[in-house]
Amino acid sequence: MRHPDWATRLAALLSAAETRAFHPRHWNCALFALAAVEAVSGTRPRVRVLPDLPASADSAGFPRIPPAFTRMGDVVLAPDPDRLGIVVDGGRAAFIGPRGLTRLPITDCTTAWRIG
Repeated sequence: MRHPDWATRLAALLSAAETRAFHPRHWNCALFALAAVEAVSGTRPRVRVLPDLPASADSAGFPRIPPAFTRMGDVVLAPDPDRLGIVVDGGRAAFIGPRGLTRLPITDCTTAWRIG
């Protein structure tokens, strides 16, 4: 289920993250994805750290979907290097970058998870 106010909560997270730079321990793609899932669903999922990022993301229990079928608030994975992001609007996802959020087309993503 999505939180009744999920769109406002996700917008607030994206606004706060817009200029927040990547930090390997304190602000990385996994923490960004967890914060987004919490904004959308109202709960923070339990995730196990596994040998690769897709397996770790799978451990949260959300169903995988083709990236072409994502909607705002879903989690996506882009390769080279693997990183998690959040679908922000039709056809684009936001990812943590060196100086804040960067956006990529959904077509650059290889995997997605339906949130709520």
